[in-house]
Amino acid sequence: QVQLVESGGGQVQAGGSLRLSCACSGFTFSTYTMGWFRQAPGKEREFVAAFRWIGGNIDYADSVKGRFTISRDNAKNTLYLQMNSLRPEDTAVYYCAATKGLTALVTMIAARYDYWGQGTQVTVSS
Repeated sequence: QVQLVESGGGQVQAGGSLRLSCACSGFTFSTYTMGWFRQAPGKEREFVAAFRWIGGNIDYADSVKGRFTISRDNAKNTLYLQMNSLRPEDTAVYYCAATKGLTALVTMIAARYDYWGQGTQVTVSS
């Protein structure tokens, strides 16, 4: 059974930091591109970052470049998202997801992901 379980969300003041984790099981983690997406109330789910499983290429949304860092530990089947300098507009439910995709055109599109976690809430107050 495939499982992706996010943790680490919470409430933080603007300028603060959070580290999200996504523990995965039921599939071969090391052979999947892993991504983070987020969805704010009333908005569509949007791409945040992705870590491709071949080549180690990383993609970031322009809105988080320089503030967020995605990483993965294949030995622990875990994906991470270090979020620094958080802003109120970063408030959303954050989801991790898995895809076999390897190009930016694929990894940035939610519909191309096969597996999803249940999400973790991040709230940034001003």
